[in-house]
Amino acid sequence: MSDQDANRPDEAPRDETPTTRLRKELPEEVPAVASRAERGEESGEPALTGRQRLVQGLWPPRVSRAQLIVALLLFGLGFGLAVQVASNSDSGNALRGARQEDLVRILDELDDRSQRLEDEKQGLEQQRQELENSSDQAEEARKQTVEKERQLGILAGTLAAEGPGITMTIEDTKGTVEANMLLDAIQELRAAGAEAIQVNGVRVVAGTYLTESGKSVSVDGNKINAPYRFKVIGKPQDLEPALNIPGGVVQTLEKEQATVSVERSTKIVVDALRAAEQPDYARSSS
Repeated sequence: MSDQDANRPDEAPRDETPTTRLRKELPEEVPAVASRAERGEESGEPALTGRQRLVQGLWPPRVSRAQLIVALLLFGLGFGLAVQVASNSDSGNALRGARQEDLVRILDELDDRSQRLEDEKQGLEQQRQELENSSDQAEEARKQTVEKERQLGILAGTLAAEGPGITMTIEDTKGTVEANMLLDAIQELRAAGAEAIQVNGVRVVAGTYLTESGKSVSVDGNKINAPYRFKVIGKPQDLEPALNIPGGVVQTLEKEQATVSVERSTKIVVDALRAAEQPDYARSSS
């Protein structure tokens, strides 16, 4: 072999074609990956639809930490706004959460207060009309003052009085009538509506007291003897039945062998007077 032949590259065998030589140089073929549908058919599982694949992609959700923090902040903001709106809507009606019993009681109290105020208003309007309709307002005011003074004078015993009523006479021949029995009769007459009472020339007032004085009775320190005569001004239809009730004044005195007689009259005069007492400390505030 000559030097020219030694320097020549190796030549391919003569029996190899260009196509065979190209295949040897290329990498081996990789089998194609079967699609999911084909794999499903091969494994026997049904193929998934597009909607099912979308659901699988959305659930379960894949939430990152940042997304979770943002969601919590948005929830807190929405809750705060809802509470604010609810408190603002309830601020105009403080009684909306009250119980039915409380609302009824409050309504009754308001009705009673309104009625009292209405009555007071009508009374004041009537007094104003009387003063305005009078030709002399000062004279009308004076008349009202005089009438009030007269009523108080009758109750205090400083003025005489007359009117319908009864006369009760108690005969005590045995001397068994005691002071407490006469006091019970006075209390019973007051309860029946007596406006003026006189016993044997002594005027009975709010502070009257009765005591035993030997075989007699003293009224406010004034000794009186039987027969005891009561002059009472009031409604006779109420005074007489109050004395004759079962177990009342008349029956109690009759058990003590006293004789009691009650007479109605259209005119009873109570003319026993008491001196007006001047208070030591109290003074008029007007």
